Order: sequence, then C-alpha cells, then structure tokens
Amino acid sequence: MTSPTPKLDDLRIERGLKSDSPWRILPVTIAIVVLVLAAATIWWLTRPTAIGVRTAMAREVISAGGDRTVLNSSGYVTARRDATVSSKITGKVTEILIEEGMSVKEGQVLARLDDTNVRASLLLARAQEASAQASLEETRVRLREAEQELKRQTDLARAKVATPADYDHAAAAALAYKARLEQQQAETAVAERTVAIWQQQLEDTIIRAPFAGIVTSKNAQPGEMISPMSSGGFTRTGICTIVDMESLEIEIDVNESYINRVESGQPVEATLDAYPDWKIPCKVIAIIPTADRQKSTVRVRVGFDKLDLRILPEMGVKVAFRETGGAATAARRTVMVPKAAVQQQDGRDVVMAVQAGRAERRAVTVGGVGANEIEISAGVTAGERVVVDGPKDLPDGAAVKEIKP
Repeated sequence: MTSPTPKLDDLRIERGLKSDSPWRILPVTIAIVVLVLAAATIWWLTRPTAIGVRTAMAREVISAGGDRTVLNSSGYVTARRDATVSSKITGKVTEILIEEGMSVKEGQVLARLDDTNVRASLLLARAQEASAQASLEETRVRLREAEQELKRQTDLARAKVATPADYDHAAAAALAYKARLEQQQAETAVAERTVAIWQQQLEDTIIRAPFAGIVTSKNAQPGEMISPMSSGGFTRTGICTIVDMESLEIEIDVNESYINRVESGQPVEATLDAYPDWKIPCKVIAIIPTADRQKSTVRVRVGFDKLDLRILPEMGVKVAFRETGGAATAARRTVMVPKAAVQQQDGRDVVMAVQAGRAERRAVTVGGVGANEIEISAGVTAGERVVVDGPKDLPDGAAVKEIKP
C-alpha cells in the first residue's frame, strides 16, 4: 500500500488555530521580578547597619631606661596636725590677739574671755582659805594648852594630889582639841583645793595655742560668746584654726585595682596644680590598710622629702608613682591608648579594636596609667585603631564605621 502523495494544501496554516504566545509567560516573569524585588527590599531593610564609633590610633612610645612611672593619680595637700582652738568654758570673748596668717608658738595666748565672775569667786575662795588657816592656828594653840594641862593633871594624879575627875576633864579636853585640829586641817585642804579650782577656771579664760603653727582662719570677735559645744545660733565654738606646716603631706585615693603598684617607701614625683613646672620629690609614707567600699579606693599617704613655703594645705596635686631599678635598662617600646579605650569586662581589661570595618574584642595587659593615656604591654600593636567612644554593649564582630570628630 502506497502513502498518499503530499499536496500543496497541506502547507496551508489554518487561521482558527493559534500557537503559544510570549504574552502568556509575561505574568510569570512579572511575579518573579516582584518576588526578587521584595526579597531585596526585605534584605536591605533588615541588613545589619554599621554602628558609628569614634576611634583613636594606638601609638608607640619609646622610653629611656631607668626610673619609670607605674601609676599616676591626684590628691590634695593635707596637714597631719591641725586644730580648731576653742575654750573649755562658756564665756564672752574680750580680746583676740591673732590674725589670719600669723605664726604662733606653743602656749602663746590667742584670746581672753571675760573673767570678772571667776576672779570674784577666786577672791572668795582665798578668803575662806585664810579663815580656815586662822582657825587651824587657834586650835593648835588650844591643843598645846590642853596637852600641858593633861600633863600636869597626870603628874598630880600620880602624886595622888589631883582627883580623878580633874584628870578625866583634862584628858577629854586634849582629845577634843586634837579632833577639832584634824577637822580643821581637812577644811583647810578643801579650801586650798577650792582656790586651785578657781585658779584653773581663771586660767581657762585664757586661750593658748596647743602647738606651733600658722593661723589659717579667725572665727570669733570680741564681744561674742564662745562655748566648747554648740548651744545656739549666736554662740561660737572656736576661736581660730591653727595648722602645723611641718606636718604637711599628700593624701591620695588610689583605685583598688592599681594599689598593687604602690608600696611603702616608693619614690613619688608630685606636681602642684599651682606650680605645674615644679617637680617635688616625695615618697610613700603609708598605705592605709582598708578600702572604701563606696569609691573602691585605698587611701595612700605621701610625704614631702623637703617642705617649702609654697606648699599650702588643701592645694590640688598630681603625683606619679615611680619604679626604680638597680641599674639602667635599655630603652623600651610601649603602646599607649586613650583611657577611654580600656574597659572592664568580667574582671579583665579589654579594648575594642577595629579590623576591616568590624569591632574585635581584645584582652589587654595594662602597664602604667597616665593622666589621659594607659600603657598597653600586650594585646594591641602600634598603628591599630581602637574604639574610644561607642555603645557600652558593642558586640564582638559588629559592623562599625568611624565617625570623624
């Protein structure tokens, strides 16, 4: 059987039959594009944004061998011995003999109080003492007479000339005068002690310097009332304040995290805020063996090697605790970073270094602490940038961008 012969009509396209058109896949393409754009938008909105931080470069410092500073701190000049001088009694001030800035010696008269009533009482006590002494002398004479009479009566009684009654009368009189003499001796002692009390009261109206020093404040004027304790708004409790300039020293509160760098006898270099170019040699006197739980500090006393008239109480001072080696050492290279770059986390010193736009937490070893910078002996190399101002909870690996000041 033979196949049919192809005809020209077989190549004709029927207009009623339509092939698949590109417009039929257009909605699919649009949907895919919308999904891609939506995913890109969501990624853009939810992507991790870089956190703005301020950074500083860790710089290298080359220090010469020998003494070096292991800790810097600040404190105040204080006087180990100072006193607000007051009186032991309440009275009216009649005379002030001092002014601010005056040097006084131990025992020097500073002021006097009204002593009118005290002097009158002292005169009365002395009169009573004189009366008691006169009565005592009279009784001594009477006792001597009674003892002589007793002796005569004793001799007469032995000769059996006097009666027993006369002897008993003479013996009783002698014993009575002896008892009276003892009583008057006690009264005389009381009178003498009364005079001593009023003399002391009179002495208490004179206010004297307890030690040699400089008067730093004058707190009372003639005519004012003064008392050893506060008893009213118009009553003073002190005449003046005296400071012993030979007892000046520096008092410093050292953070307890760095107290291990301080020891007794350690050399210190002090600089007064009033004289920033004057380096004063000092040394550690004592480390007070207790900490302040509120401030987390330990108090350190620093003494001056040599006092100077320019050093005054309550002056601000900066100190540098020095470390002295036995021999000169070679120059050493250290890395310094700003104080703000070092943080405490879990009891360790850390810094946040910036590497390739991300924060990297570094544990560091702190060497010396300066006024504005901290010496880093391990953990950071010179030239690296560290975060000095940023969020406190900046996570490790977070994207960051540096903000120019």
